[in-house]
Amino acid sequence: MEEASPSLLSCSKPHLEKLTLGITRILKNNCVMPEDLKNFYLMTNGFHMTWSVKLDEHIIPLGSMTINSISKLTQLNQSSMYSLPNAPTLADLEDDTYEASEDQPEKPHFDSRSVIFELDSCSGNGKVCLVYKSGKPASAQDTEIWFLDRALYWHFLTDTFTAYYRLLITHLGLPQWQYAFTRYGISPQAKQWFSMYKPITYNTDLLTEETDSFVNKLDPSKVFKSKNKPLIPKKKAAVQPAGGQKGPSGPTTSKPSSGPGNPVRK
Repeated sequence: MEEASPSLLSCSKPHLEKLTLGITRILKNNCVMPEDLKNFYLMTNGFHMTWSVKLDEHIIPLGSMTINSISKLTQLNQSSMYSLPNAPTLADLEDDTYEASEDQPEKPHFDSRSVIFELDSCSGNGKVCLVYKSGKPASAQDTEIWFLDRALYWHFLTDTFTAYYRLLITHLGLPQWQYAFTRYGISPQAKQWFSMYKPITYNTDLLTEETDSFVNKLDPSKVFKSKNKPLIPKKKAAVQPAGGQKGPSGPTTSKPSSGPGNPVRK
């Protein structure tokens, strides 16, 4: 297990300078850093922990838990995604057909309606972002944590940074764990790792989201119901007359005769 984030509990001067610069950069966007996130950066300048598994004498890197350092807490800009003229920007990808519902709050916007900072690049599987949804100026109470997948769709995670940090630790930094909070779920390969290292939580999520798939819809009364088949009368064997019976006859007993040479006693 490897921990790469420096422990800065002593609040050294370089760390305070970096924190000041980071807060200043956020304040330049007319945004106030949430209190729990500011306390996190006062304690440590980011967080990065990885862990591996050993399978058949091979070491395989598996888990990764990351919170960007204050210098990497950068804003998702609206500049062109390509260096070509008239290239599309993130704001051009806005889809206003999506509306908030009771289960899902209103999604963030790539334009000036929201201010977005990247907390974790998720090893290229997406981005975990700190979102100010009220635009500028934005207060600390208007922040939420969202996941931006590779198709640039937003998925709500938590209301606060503290709640997201607990999710990160609880899911052990397993690959693609953020996709467990999307409507299409994690990949089949990630399901195997979840089943091995986080079976209880993963199966519980399945029970709550896919209850119908676990319901036994078999009706025993129909399966074990006796079928009334029509009774076929058995044919009786024909009785043959005794005289016409063929075949070898049984042994016969002969009576003594009274002929000459065979006296009969009386």
